[in-house]
Amino acid sequence: MTCRVGIAQWHAEPGAAGDNLDRALATVGELAGRACEVVVLPELWPSGYDPSRLAADVAACAEPLDGARGRALSDVARLHGVWLFAGSVPEYNGGSVFNTAPVYGPDGALLAAHRKVHLYTPLGEDRVFAAGSEATVVEAGPLGRVGLSICFDGDHFDYSRALRSRGARVVVSMSAYEIAAERWWDLLHPAQALAHGQWWLMANQCGGTGPAALLGGSRVLSPDGLVVAEAPRLRPHVRADGDDCLVVDLDLAAGIEEWDRTSSVLWADARGLTGTAGGRSSAENS
Repeated sequence: MTCRVGIAQWHAEPGAAGDNLDRALATVGELAGRACEVVVLPELWPSGYDPSRLAADVAACAEPLDGARGRALSDVARLHGVWLFAGSVPEYNGGSVFNTAPVYGPDGALLAAHRKVHLYTPLGEDRVFAAGSEATVVEAGPLGRVGLSICFDGDHFDYSRALRSRGARVVVSMSAYEIAAERWWDLLHPAQALAHGQWWLMANQCGGTGPAALLGGSRVLSPDGLVVAEAPRLRPHVRADGDDCLVVDLDLAAGIEEWDRTSSVLWADARGLTGTAGGRSSAENS
């Protein structure tokens, strides 16, 4: 049994929250019109992602999840009857701002909200956002139990392992991954998928210039770590129109069953280890 997934990729304009919302809503409608049951948006599309001005752009559009933007996302999910993984948005809550990934059901209900745990300090995210503290999973209809990951969360094997420990065989990842970290993009996430027997559905922003240029390359990884489908990547000699959406029909159960048959030893024999000086236990050293 297949599920049709639509993954959105574009470059959100920094500081243009209203235009960015219009584009996000239109993209959901476009992908729903292509018969997608599941729609995934990228990281921080309301504010855009320019590190040199991120604090101001986030402050200008941070709002509670039940604010006007959240109501618009709920409405569009209900209008089109889709499972909406609404990228990530600046969430204002209790005097703090979080980088938060909300998930809406086909009835418009807010099903989950993941706050990014691993803030990317090289680009100053820790000066803009408060960190979340939990690995988040949600039951999402045709996808089953899904783990939520925001960009740098997914670079950490302990985070992916926590999602698998909570039963997530599908991970939805929302990113604003820069070109400078392309090698990480190519190596880390396929390894995560293979090691943990997970599908990874990855939406990434694409566009911009200079050191903050965002890679694109939104994609689907199968549990064996292979790239099933991928959107274009930003290249200096290629003008990116920023509007490359992936539509993919996936047999999720078949991919998981194949991994369980051929590679489940990677998970079944995993052991949590605690490091000790010189590889010897504290008892041996006493």
